[in-house]
Amino acid sequence: MGWYRYYAVPRSMAYLRSFWYHVVWLWKRSLGRRSQTGYVTWARMSRLIGRWLPQPWILHPYPDQRLCVTT
Repeated sequence: MGWYRYYAVPRSMAYLRSFWYHVVWLWKRSLGRRSQTGYVTWARMSRLIGRWLPQPWILHPYPDQRLCVTT
């Protein structure tokens, strides 16, 4: 979550999605290594992802909205 909070600025959604995808891929690979069958199906992995891994989103507004001052 800390990585998302730091990098969740406008125009960085592609980087956030790439990071999320690599985390999912590494998590699936490590679970597959621990499994006795040698693999984890994507159906099971999607259930785990939905429960434990949040989707990336932009947390900080654009600078013109953030720095907008009305008097």
